[in-house]
Amino acid sequence: MNIHLSLTPVLSVAAGILILVVPRLLNYIVAVYLIAIGLVGLFGTGGFNM
Repeated sequence: MNIHLSLTPVLSVAAGILILVVPRLLNYIVAVYLIAIGLVGLFGTGGFNM
């Protein structure tokens, strides 16, 4: 049995848990999340294709 995890859902779950535990971190979590999703969108999850 193979388990395939994508980066986006894992980041979403981690960010949601952190926001529930420490609501003051919301701004930082959203900022890091958006940067990470932007980088994944720019470079893809398969690495650099040059």
